[in-house]
Amino acid sequence: MGVGKSPTARVIVADDEPLIRWSISEALAREGYHVEEAHNGARMLEHLEKESEHDGLVLLDLKLPDCSDLSLLKMVRKRAPQWGVVLMTAHGTPELAEEALALGALQVLNKPFDIHDIVRIVEDSLGRSST
Repeated sequence: MGVGKSPTARVIVADDEPLIRWSISEALAREGYHVEEAHNGARMLEHLEKESEHDGLVLLDLKLPDCSDLSLLKMVRKRAPQWGVVLMTAHGTPELAEEALALGALQVLNKPFDIHDIVRIVEDSLGRSST
């Protein structure tokens, strides 16, 4: 569908680890995505508010300094239902994945993951969230 190359394709990377945020953001920016970074849930919600008129995707770490459960996933789905969410976690269990998917996550991505896979994951997720 080519959504990844669109100048309006927005991605928010919410992770408290600076190197992960930077690596993902750089990989996606090279592919033409508009990327915002957030080190905590509050900052992610600020970015989401600014970008709410667009469609997009949040790459959301489960464990952030101000939230370590699925409440941020619920907030994104409620505040910006046109945005997709890919939950990233180093603490994944089948039960967590099932609950996150039931709450509207498009995918649960277990850490560590290969940074080269993230572009494909974002492309696939944006394609699914816009259909």
